[in-house]
Amino acid sequence: MGGVKGLVGFVGMSVGGWLGWWLGMFEGIGTAVILSAIGSGFGLYYFRKLAEWYLE
Repeated sequence: MGGVKGLVGFVGMSVGGWLGWWLGMFEGIGTAVILSAIGSGFGLYYFRKLAEWYLE
């Protein structure tokens, strides 16, 4: 199960980072970088929580 949670976490980071970048690019590169980092963190946390809930 640890490998699956890691893979799901990676996908969550990618999706969250992309979403943050997309939202931030309208303001500028600095905002895009910051929102991408925040989105990656949220994606990692919530996608792993989803995987824990789904796999148990």
